[in-house]
Amino acid sequence: MDKAKFSGFGNVAPLERARDATPSLGELLVSAGRLSADAASRVATRQRERGIPFGQAAVELGLVSEADVRAALARQFDYPVLAAGDPSVAPELVAAFTPDAPQVEALRKLRSQLVLRRAGNPHCKTVAVVGAGRGEGRSWLVANLAITFSQLGERTLVMDADLRTPRQQALFRLPPAGGLAAHLAERGDSLPPVVHPRFPGLAIQPAGNVPPNPQELLARSGFAAHVTAARDFYDMVLVDTPADEVGADAQLVAAACGFAVVVARRHITAHKRAGALAASLRDAGVTILGGVLLEF
Repeated sequence: MDKAKFSGFGNVAPLERARDATPSLGELLVSAGRLSADAASRVATRQRERGIPFGQAAVELGLVSEADVRAALARQFDYPVLAAGDPSVAPELVAAFTPDAPQVEALRKLRSQLVLRRAGNPHCKTVAVVGAGRGEGRSWLVANLAITFSQLGERTLVMDADLRTPRQQALFRLPPAGGLAAHLAERGDSLPPVVHPRFPGLAIQPAGNVPPNPQELLARSGFAAHVTAARDFYDMVLVDTPADEVGADAQLVAAACGFAVVVARRHITAHKRAGALAASLRDAGVTILGGVLLEF
């Protein structure tokens, strides 16, 4: 059976980016509605008179903000970044809005470590993000890290396997229907992952409506097959999980993925609980790629 077809991934490919002609900064600002054509002409005149970059001239004239220029430059360099206030994702997805923030640089370091591990093991493409307790930041890490992978040009999937209190559909502003739960239950309203309109290389498979039997759905062989199909189709698959304290869901997900990152929250997560979780995952044959300590 064709794995991509089986899991619906064959219908979800990132948008192809046109590379024949790169629009100028002025064209990008006009197309984004930040400048009128007349205003762009004024900026071009100021640019020639002062011998400065177009973006600097536009800011000096008070026609656009520095954030507008940064967003346009990101598009020009094929590096998707959203302007402040863009409603297509939740504000807490800092990697989408402020790529120069310190926490985003830390995310890039984590991304680099995962890329290096994958270079040594081609199967290291399906990574479960797990944690011992609630409120540790797993969903935040999955969503932001996935954005950084898509900014790298990688075909990336966010899979929300937290079928108890899912958050990815809210973070990416998606409807809850037709998600992973429906797929695992083999319901007719199951839908393939959604390619995000502002991040062409990023697809999201939300959990969907909360089912009455989350652990049973994840324990079925269909989930492991689904993860394998995703690994074959995407460059990186990051899987969100519920807290380990609520049941065995996270360990089932990590076992299907084969690789995991353990998340802890400073001053919240007990060291012994995080250590016990990592040990139990290793006993189940899961490779622990590392730990992430979040502070918020």
